[in-house]
Amino acid sequence: MRILHTSDWHIGRSFHGHSTLEALRGVLEALVEQVREQGVDVVVVAGDVFDSAAPAAGAYTLLSDVLRGLSDTGATVIVTSGNHDSAARLGFQSALLRDGVHVLTDPASIGAPVTVSDDDGPVHFYGIPFLEPVLMRHVWPGVRSQADVLERAMDLVRADLAVRGGRSVAIAHCFAAGVEPTPQLERDIQQGGLDIVALSTFDGVDYMALGHIHGQQQPSPRVRYSGAPLHYSFGERFKPRGSWLVDLGPDGLGAQLPGADESDAGDQAAQAAVRWLPLPVPRALTTLTGTLEDLLADARHAPHEGDWINAEYTDPLPQRDPMRRLLERFPYCAAVAHIPVAARVDDSRTYAERVRAARNDAELVDAFLLHVRDGEGATTREYELIAEMLGQRTRAEATA
Repeated sequence: MRILHTSDWHIGRSFHGHSTLEALRGVLEALVEQVREQGVDVVVVAGDVFDSAAPAAGAYTLLSDVLRGLSDTGATVIVTSGNHDSAARLGFQSALLRDGVHVLTDPASIGAPVTVSDDDGPVHFYGIPFLEPVLMRHVWPGVRSQADVLERAMDLVRADLAVRGGRSVAIAHCFAAGVEPTPQLERDIQQGGLDIVALSTFDGVDYMALGHIHGQQQPSPRVRYSGAPLHYSFGERFKPRGSWLVDLGPDGLGAQLPGADESDAGDQAAQAAVRWLPLPVPRALTTLTGTLEDLLADARHAPHEGDWINAEYTDPLPQRDPMRRLLERFPYCAAVAHIPVAARVDDSRTYAERVRAARNDAELVDAFLLHVRDGEGATTREYELIAEMLGQRTRAEATA
């Protein structure tokens, strides 16, 4: 059975104030075409379908269009909720969806899989919606963290699977041990480290499809994150966009490879049965660094004029209207930061000591600049202006 694992669509999310709806539509339409071309049997969406609990109307339209497109390929579609979603809003229309599209948001249904069969028999798909520990305590007394509720949920999965038998895939949305989050991007679902979920929690299933981390990651050959299909921050720009294509054979993720030792045969087989399927990037993300004049005029930046731009200008002092000026060259400039690069004076003297040590007015002005700029003195051009002004004052006093 061929499975496509995707997650974290974040429909409705903005990028530095710009709507991403149409860009995401194009990427998800490409994903639908991949499902058709690759002969995918089941599409798994592991949470954070929407970016907020109350998405705008356009977000619902996009989701409906994509689910319809996936269903038209003949694939079964299984969607779970993430921490950004409202499980109630995501799941309210599940009973109205066409056959073959399943939106799983009810914790009471964790142990009741969606079963899809092929020539090798059934495959059981267990959807685990994002579970808030505080809301689950009336069902599972004593749970305090994501680790606790995921362990309880997987216990239900393993108990049901022990009765049913056959192959299995589980779907969840969480932080797994050993993964690297994107700083300031994924909404934190950790509390003092208690919510990191151990990989052993996911034992017992053939494949664990995870969501929440926005970059492709493999905590183990059988436990993976697909990441988001679109870049949502400049910090993600080097992370590939795509999905995992999983071929589940009659024995799960493949038989032992020739020449493999028993100790590593299972992991090698799992690696061989899963491959990365890249998605297109609608617009490249680029960070440019230099003086504002360099960014505005240097020809080497010309290839990036159509990119999303994060501009870091290094002039010693803030410049006037940098965003407006940069937009004239880079129409998709999304962020501007002033990051001055200047020689810093390693001087442990106090401001009063610098003033007393000044031998002339120019050095007195420089001492002031060192003080107010936290160790950055006058630039060459500023020295010229200071000298010119002091010279004018001297000439004026001489003729007074």
